[in-house]
Amino acid sequence: LFHRLDFNKKVRRLRQLHMASFEFEGKSIEFLEGDSVASALLRIGIKSLRNTRFKSEPRSIFCGIGQCFDCLVVIDDIPNQRACIAPAKAGIKVRRQDGTK
Repeated sequence: LFHRLDFNKKVRRLRQLHMASFEFEGKSIEFLEGDSVASALLRIGIKSLRNTRFKSEPRSIFCGIGQCFDCLVVIDDIPNQRACIAPAKAGIKVRRQDGTK
C-alpha cells in the first residue's frame, strides 16, 4: 500500500535534462528541456507577463492551459503568444505585451 519515494532517481533524471536559455527583455532566462515560457519565467519570480490595454494593469498566468489570454507575450516579434503553452526554446526573444494586438 505504501512505498518509499526514490528522490535520488528524480535528482538523477533532473541532472540529465538539457539546460538552455532564452532572452526576456534583455535578461537571460535559463530553462529545463520541456518547460513552457511561462514556467521558466515564474520559476525565477517574473509574474507580470503582459499589461492590460486600457489601464496598463499587469497580468500573469490565469488558466495555465491556453484557454484565456492573460499570459500573452511577444516571442521573436510575434505578438499574442500564450506563454503558458509556448515551449521555451534556446535563443528566442520574449517580451511583455501591452494589451492584445
